[in-house]
Amino acid sequence: MNSLEKRSIAALASVYAMRMLGLFMVLPVFMLLGDKLEAATPALLGLAIGAYGLSQALLQIPFGMLSDRLGRKRLIYIGLFLFAAGSFIAGAADSVYGVIIGRALQGGGAIASVLMALLSDLTREEHRTKAMALVGLSIGMAFSASLFLGPLLGSAIGLSGIFFVTGALALVGMVLVFGVVPNPAGHATHLDAQPAREKLRQVLTDGRLLRLDFGIAALHLVLTAAFLVIPVLLRDKVGLPAEHHWWVYLSVMAVAFFSMVPFIIIGEKRRMMKPVLCGAIAILALATMALAEFPHTLAVMWICLFFFFMAFNLLEACLPSLISKESPAAAKGTAMGVYSTSQFFGAFLGGTIGGSLLESVGPNGVFGMMVAVLVVWLGLAITMKRPSHTSSFVVQLVDVQGRGIAAVDQALRGVPGVEDVVILTDAETAYLKVDHKRFDAANLGQFAFIRP
Repeated sequence: MNSLEKRSIAALASVYAMRMLGLFMVLPVFMLLGDKLEAATPALLGLAIGAYGLSQALLQIPFGMLSDRLGRKRLIYIGLFLFAAGSFIAGAADSVYGVIIGRALQGGGAIASVLMALLSDLTREEHRTKAMALVGLSIGMAFSASLFLGPLLGSAIGLSGIFFVTGALALVGMVLVFGVVPNPAGHATHLDAQPAREKLRQVLTDGRLLRLDFGIAALHLVLTAAFLVIPVLLRDKVGLPAEHHWWVYLSVMAVAFFSMVPFIIIGEKRRMMKPVLCGAIAILALATMALAEFPHTLAVMWICLFFFFMAFNLLEACLPSLISKESPAAAKGTAMGVYSTSQFFGAFLGGTIGGSLLESVGPNGVFGMMVAVLVVWLGLAITMKRPSHTSSFVVQLVDVQGRGIAAVDQALRGVPGVEDVVILTDAETAYLKVDHKRFDAANLGQFAFIRP
């Protein structure tokens, strides 16, 4: 990578990480500190947690599409401003209703696909996959860090302080985008990085992708619902003061992160992604049942949380990879947009339904819902076809119209390892789905229509 690419990736990954850090820091402390808000009930606190997800789900795809028309940076500034404004409103609120409004406004900054599109504008094709992987790594690290930073900050500056810190991080993100991220020479629709209207029907009618979309919705429903009850169990059943919860989350996440890595390697290298996926869902369901039924001692809770977060982190890492492999050629960005929408809608449902169940039934009602959703997901995962092991590969073409689109398409499909081809004549670009065990990019050198 050249210096411009490194700078762009570092800045945009930092914006992503700060935004996610601020979002997730509130999860492990909200139910412990939010009950001091005026008019707070378990149902309204659950709605406050989930409100962010609803506005994110509604605006995720529109923001990505609008960035072509209005400009990447302009949409990012708007999104970060909305996120900061919502954070400050939630921080200044005395009642749970003010926090709900603030959380919904936070979610209005749905800029994930815009950030990815800008990253694509600023990186060359051969480095794009690596750049997106680094951004994904920054998100994972931010989530892990937020679980122990949230309790630490909560004990020091309270719930409102966390929201104010979150707003400040969003403002820092705006400064980074303005001062560090270069202005791209131009921008185009990156079908591997952002949603495209013409691809929505194709993605929304693909049964394999819909199963994965249900999976990420179920996963974040379970995560959001879990934080309605786990912090309270640690405080009230285990007897661990809220200011000491951070070391439980820190130790659990550290061990869980390293424990999941071998399973990712097995799934990818040995092409056993379906057994790994089904096993992780089963472990998550069993850990959830254990949290509900086993004695609530510190040792038992720690072990249950270890298996819970190991399975969660494993699924969180596997699902985007599977979406990438299963999405049709030239539809990866749209597939990821629908996937992100499903993720945030699941978080909304987890907060709202979980909060209502907590108020009417109690913690066992929340755990029962979580297990039921995971069992349905496990059934869908077991009955799905074995996932393909393809990935996207983009090539630039020369004089496609003159050579004949059909002839170029047929020639590319004849390359070993190429399973699907979509040619964009206006951009003189071809999107290939390839199996890297059989595909060798050097074979493309035989064609005069491939741009060097």
